Amino acid sequence: MSSPSYTELLDLDSGSLTTCVACGLCLPHCPTFRLTGDERMSPRGRIALMRALQTGEVACDDEWYSSMETCIQCRGCEAACPAGVPFGELISGTRTAISRARPLPLHLRLGLWGLTRPRLLLLGSRLLAVLQRIRLLPRVPFLPRKLPLSGSRLPRRPEGDVVLFTGCVMDVWQPEVHDACEAVVEATGSTVVRSGPGTGCCGALHEHAGLHESARKMAEHVIASLSGDQQILVDSAGCGAALKAYGHLLGPSEAVAFSDRVLDVHEWLAEHGDSLPQVGLAGRPGVIVHDPCHLRHVQGAHGAVRQVLGHCSEVVELNDDGLCCGAGGSYSLLQPELAGAARDRKAALIREVSALSGAEIVVSANPGCSMHLATAGVEVLHPVQVLAGMLTSPDAVGSGSEGVSGATGHGR
Repeated sequence: MSSPSYTELLDLDSGSLTTCVACGLCLPHCPTFRLTGDERMSPRGRIALMRALQTGEVACDDEWYSSMETCIQCRGCEAACPAGVPFGELISGTRTAISRARPLPLHLRLGLWGLTRPRLLLLGSRLLAVLQRIRLLPRVPFLPRKLPLSGSRLPRRPEGDVVLFTGCVMDVWQPEVHDACEAVVEATGSTVVRSGPGTGCCGALHEHAGLHESARKMAEHVIASLSGDQQILVDSAGCGAALKAYGHLLGPSEAVAFSDRVLDVHEWLAEHGDSLPQVGLAGRPGVIVHDPCHLRHVQGAHGAVRQVLGHCSEVVELNDDGLCCGAGGSYSLLQPELAGAARDRKAALIREVSALSGAEIVVSANPGCSMHLATAGVEVLHPVQVLAGMLTSPDAVGSGSEGVSGATGHGR
């Protein structure tokens, strides 16, 4: 197969490309550069290669492709960049161009296809859960160690004060997180209605894979499914970042208005925390917080997690500036060696901090991170699971704590 010319492959905004002055302040925040020391696997190196391809200085060869495809898209570089280089937009445009130049691996295409079919996803997940229990399924790295046999046990309300976006994989593989989220929100006195399987997938993984048009269609479907003016709460950092970007992805005013309704659940709880039952802090174990990239670098909502957890526990920091764990959506499937190395580094840091602090509970507000770290033997809960558990403890005082009973199962 002949390589496409650079004009056929890539059409990025030259102004955005030239904004990068190659200062190198992004380098310590790039997981792939930290792992390899290879300039081609750094943000400024990738931007230089994008620019060189557009100007015809380099060929579109396997080395160029590898540089772009090994980016986790964590966007940690954006938070560190003093020039405000929109690296997320640049790598997204590059991935879109690459997906048009050569097809995605078959297993990824099948997986992304399955995310758009909730009934098939649920059926397949339950079949895998049965096979796990009778020990006919070998350990699959990206699967939870113990898939749930059924979904949420909480009844679905016909309407509510806020909407909980349930998504695709999380609704099937981690329904206990949605249960805990609903319970904690309702402990404030608000009612929750779930978006349900008909709303479908947010399209985040499709956008990351370069399937821009598929992501647009999915965004349009989600917006049409969630009409109204209620705030939309999200307990998955990746989904939340995608929903908040619909205004940019689609453009029309209704998409912008939709994105304005979206809040990470911790942002909402930070605003309504005074309505939560008060919990005694004496003797409570510390909680180690791992920040998902799309919560910290993209949404900037990591402070809300700490504010909310502070109601019931001591927050223990990793102090690594939110360096990526290597999950990256489907990244661990496509780049297992780099993803595994990033995961192992993060797991080692978590164990070190745990040994020094005595904290044994680890939380992360993204299912991809929790499942990825679990493959290194680190059990990770969602922050709302910790909150729900604290509210059901004997030390919880005030009204509303009875509404969270049974919401903290680990599902593993």
